[in-house]
Amino acid sequence: MGLPTDAVPYKRTREFDQDTVPAGLLREHSTKAGVWGRIVVTHGRLILRVPGQATVVLTAGESAIAEPEQLHEVEPDGEVRFHVEFLRVGGPDGPGSGRQV
Repeated sequence: MGLPTDAVPYKRTREFDQDTVPAGLLREHSTKAGVWGRIVVTHGRLILRVPGQATVVLTAGESAIAEPEQLHEVEPDGEVRFHVEFLRVGGPDGPGSGRQV
């Protein structure tokens, strides 16, 4: 599926590190219908697991997309800093609008 070319960011989390990653991100979770998550690593290494797919290790400057309703989890691999951008087609008032993180 991938990220649609007309998907636009509408919110983002604060920056997390290995000590401040919310517990919910460390276990399987998903985005809502119509919402993509872009996981952006700014320092260190972050392991991304998606059931049924190969495990990916993201390093500083890399990002990965979590598709709508796709189960995934992350795990810090030592010191890390990252944030998550949420995107949807149609911008702030488009499908998938919801509460702020």
